[in-house]
Order: sequence, then structure tokens, then C-alpha cells
Amino acid sequence: MNADPTSDRILRRRLRGALAVLSACGLLLTSCMATHLRLSPAHTPAGTEATAAVPAGLLRYYQQQLDWKPCPDKPAFQCTTLKAPLDYAHPDAGDITLAATRKRATGTGAQRIGSLLYNPGGPGFPAITGLWAAADTFSPSVRAAYDLVAVDPRGVGGSTPVDCDTGTALALPKAGVIATAGKPDFGGVDALNAKIADACRLHSGRLLPHVGTLEAARDLDLMRALAGDERLHFLGLSYGTYLGATYAELFPSRVGRMVLDGAVDPAINGYHRFLDAAHGHQVAWESFAADCAARTDCPVGRSVEKANRTLDALVAALDQNPLQPGKDITFTGQSLLAVVAIALRAPAWEDLRVLLSEVTHRDTTGLQKLFAADQKGSVFGELGFTAVNCLSAPLGPRFTPAQAEAALPEFVRVSTQFGAFYSTFLQGCAHWPVGPTQSSHRITAPGTPPILVVGTTRDPATPYAWAQALARQLSSGRLLTRNGDGHTAFFQSSTCVHTTIDRYLLSGRLPPVGTVCT
Repeated sequence: MNADPTSDRILRRRLRGALAVLSACGLLLTSCMATHLRLSPAHTPAGTEATAAVPAGLLRYYQQQLDWKPCPDKPAFQCTTLKAPLDYAHPDAGDITLAATRKRATGTGAQRIGSLLYNPGGPGFPAITGLWAAADTFSPSVRAAYDLVAVDPRGVGGSTPVDCDTGTALALPKAGVIATAGKPDFGGVDALNAKIADACRLHSGRLLPHVGTLEAARDLDLMRALAGDERLHFLGLSYGTYLGATYAELFPSRVGRMVLDGAVDPAINGYHRFLDAAHGHQVAWESFAADCAARTDCPVGRSVEKANRTLDALVAALDQNPLQPGKDITFTGQSLLAVVAIALRAPAWEDLRVLLSEVTHRDTTGLQKLFAADQKGSVFGELGFTAVNCLSAPLGPRFTPAQAEAALPEFVRVSTQFGAFYSTFLQGCAHWPVGPTQSSHRITAPGTPPILVVGTTRDPATPYAWAQALARQLSSGRLLTRNGDGHTAFFQSSTCVHTTIDRYLLSGRLPPVGTVCT
């Protein structure tokens, strides 16, 4: 199933941005009766219900006034900044700045429900630009009912940034280069991770302990109150589901209508986070390969087995003799795996067929077009990915080189094509100066209204089993299944998914138990 046009645009931008970084630097880290929510009026002035039960030390943050102005480059949106405490446990320790954007609801009076906060995932990537790209994907009915709001997570984008020194940061994607023997250089990965950790400690040591998901969830509550909402209405994708579930655990009485799409299982550990992702990408690749085999223009062969061999051969050839699609750009076999992984998440299958065909003939035309379209990439995305992951035990493993090497056979067993690639992520937090502030545990969030969890059966990045697990854990969780390909369901061309999500956001009605969309 192909993505809708909005999804294609968003994912292609992600693909171009990832290519610009990884090729310049070597690798991208990268019931049958419907239940109704019964909520009290959702949109109330800040300082009343919206700030109920706020600790005295935080009142000055919850009572600040926001100055919304048209965004310089996006006049259809408004932008503002707000102050948040560096450390919520010690509000007098200083402030940080958070950047936010909103698109005002088009409806009036009884049509309006409040604000819908949006997080596109990551971690480590801006939510503001994510909303700018995604706003038109929301239905006219949702856009009439809600102000669409996004806040760049602390340390990211327009919010107070993590600074790890640009020169050092640019070296980060080299961490997964595979040696000609086909084995990851775990020692090299470890040395580079140590270098990055030292640089981050030097430049942002004070901020690093406070950029985790716990703090980001508290920032969401601050934004909720300043927007004048008694309850948080939220759409989170991918990592955004972990953020939303964390919020529900911290503030169950303040949860409104919450959609968690492409769910992360908060009870997994960091090892299984990447092992499951390796397997998920293998399943997605073989789904692509089976579809490709039935097409006359398939560049990887007429069977899944042939496609696996072809991809392996391309990776080996490019590692030994990389492509040079532009000045100071090197495209290795590991770069190819990163591009394939991103394309499988879209799923941008047509684009992937074209790119694989070109690469097979050592043609750089498509690569050059991608770079011409977006040369910026997202260096901080890689650093933010690490900075947030390492504060969450479900996201950030701390493996030594020997431990990562010992895990390699299991990774290759679950994913012949992507296992070695994903095994290098196990070392990401080994030298990080801050330990995890969130443990791996089930999130039940008793006392919340019903929460809608959405899972896609062949999602490569957040496997369907994770969505099933989160829906079971949440005391009020309800699972909506999309039978299909690609990462998350919201941006895919499923009328069933969009109708179900819209009905929930607009009326609070959940789908019947066992609902499956295509």
C-alpha cells in the first residue's frame, strides 16, 4: 500500500535529510459498543482548572503569558516561546526556553474543543517543523475543532539546544561502518561514542540530565495549561507514543483524547528495542521484495531470496567501492542500508525501486537530486536521538564492544540484511555522562479516560507487537490495527484509520474491540 501524497512529501523530506547527513559522514544512526469519553469543558482560561494542583514552585511558569505572533516563514502558523524550569524538582535552578507553534482552529463556538498537541516522534527531532509538514493531513473537521499545537522538545530545534560541538557531531554517523569482512567495527564505534559523550559533557553537561522523556512530558503539561486546556488532547507518533504514555502515567487526571500511533512498548529493554527493529525492517524488506518481484521493473530479482542476495551484494560492493554522488559525499553500503530502512518506513516503494536500480548501475542521478533538494540534513537529530535515548532504559542500551559483538549472532539470526547494521546501536549510551532516569516498566496509567493505541502489522520501526503490548498495559487502552506496511498509520492512505481517529478525537468514541483497518 502506498502512502498518501502528504505522507510521501514528509517521508521524502526525511529521506533527503537523512541522506545528506549519512552520505556526507558515512552512516545514519538513525467492546462492540463504542465507548464515549465524558469530559468537562476542555477549553478554560489558564489559571483556573488548567493550573489546578500545580506545585507552588512551578506557578510562575504555569501563569506566564504567551505572545503568539505569525511565524516568519510560515504565516499560516503562529509561533511563540515559553519558559520552563531546567529541573522540575528544583524550579529555582534556572530556566530553559521552549519554542512552540500553533495553527488556529477554523471553527467557532461549540465546534471548538481545545488544543491538540502533536509530536511526530524521534527522539531528537523538532515537533514544530513536523507539524508544519503534517497540518494539512488533519481532516477539515479536526482542524475546525482544534488548535494544532507543537512544542520542540527541550534540547531540540528552536528550544534550548544541546550543544556537542558541530565538528564532533558531524563524525557521529560514522559509528556503524562495516569492515570488508562484513563485521561491525565495535571497537571503533566505542571509541567514537566516547568522543561524542566527552564533547557533550563539556558543552552541555548542565542540560543533559534534563532532556529526557519525563521532562518533555512535564513540558507538555505546561503547554496544556498555557493553551488554556483542562485536559491534554494529544497525537503522538512513534517515540511520541512513549512521550504520551509517560504523560498519562504522570498526569492521569489531565488526559483528554490521546492517540498513540506506532507505539513503543515501555516495558522493553534497550537490547530488544533494536533487536525488534532489526527484525521489523527484515519483515518490511521482504514485503517490499515480494511486491517488487511481481513487477517488470524490479531491480532486485524475482523472489525474496534473490532480493536478499542482491541487497547483500550491493552493500558489500559499496562498502568496498563507495559511490561519490557529490563533492565531499561518500555513499557506502551502510549508507544504502540506512536509505532502504527509511524508504521502508514511508513506505516509498516506487522511489526505492528507482534508487536501487540506479545504484545497481552505479548511477548517482537520484542521489544527486535528493541532495540538491535538501543539503541541510539534521546533525542534531543524531545527537538528540542519543541524548534522549540514554535517559530512558527502554530506549538506550549501554553495551561494551564485547557485549555488542556477543549479541551480533542473534541480530543476524532475526535479520540477515539489517542485523549487523542495528547491532551497532547497542553501544550508543555506553559512555554517556548521564544514566537513565526512566526504567523499563509497564505503564498502566489507571484513572485515564480511554486511550486509542494504533499499530500497523508490518511496521518496521515500531513493530506491531509493541502496540499490542501498550494497549494491554494501559488500563483504558483500546487497540486499532492497520493491516499494512510502513511506519505508523496516520500518514498512510487508509480511510478507515482516518475516520476512526477523527471520530475519537471529535466525539471520544472508540472503535469496537478487534477493529482492523486496511
